[in-house]
Amino acid sequence: MVTIIQEGIGSTVKGIQLITLYYTDLSGKSVPLNYRIYNKQEGKTKNDYLREMIAEILSWGLEPKTVTTDAWYSSKDNVKFFKGKGLTFLTGIAKNRSCSVDGKNFTQVQNLEIPEIGLVVHLKNFGKVKVFRKSFKNGTHRYYMMYIAEEDALLGISRTDFNTLHSIHWGIECYHRAIKQVCGIGRFMVRTSEAIKTHFFSAIRAFTQLELMRVEELIENWYELQRNLSLQATKHRELHWLILCRKTEKP
Repeated sequence: MVTIIQEGIGSTVKGIQLITLYYTDLSGKSVPLNYRIYNKQEGKTKNDYLREMIAEILSWGLEPKTVTTDAWYSSKDNVKFFKGKGLTFLTGIAKNRSCSVDGKNFTQVQNLEIPEIGLVVHLKNFGKVKVFRKSFKNGTHRYYMMYIAEEDALLGISRTDFNTLHSIHWGIECYHRAIKQVCGIGRFMVRTSEAIKTHFFSAIRAFTQLELMRVEELIENWYELQRNLSLQATKHRELHWLILCRKTEKP
């Protein structure tokens, strides 16, 4: 259950890998829908967990419009799985992934001339997708691919469509930051596997409650409640300190 995760160059830390399906509906409400805690002893990869979770939520009757993932989950098996389930998707794509404009001459995606509006290509061992490139100030690039079964719809995907979906996709990063900073998912004083799982569930449930409070406009954002509690605690501490000082000043 506890694994070694690379963090930075030349350093490692012990950590627990949490894999989450994060759902956003048409109203903008975003909640964790399904999750797994990586356990090496189960003999499954993170990709196995992903496919397992998606199959599970589909069996519940949920009909997602699109699935988004980072490049880690854009393997051939995964994208074929999405396609087989009738799902459209946006995923990151490694810069050395093989693509072809004409379906014959394959090259790495980083070698393609990708216009701002995106480029429809043949992804090796898959089929047609539309690729986009995001450029950064330091000169680096990241690549993404979108898939829709209908070819006309695939051709019609605009840069605005990509940006909108990518913005929604970024929400899971905000979620991961919040469950660490606000819900204390990494701060547990227990040792057994079952107790750790309970702590993880409780932290995720706490985040869900914060999101529901945000949607109902009881709070402006996930951090407001924590900030207000901290301010109240600071005021009480300062008031207590002033009272003690006045007591010590009396003759």
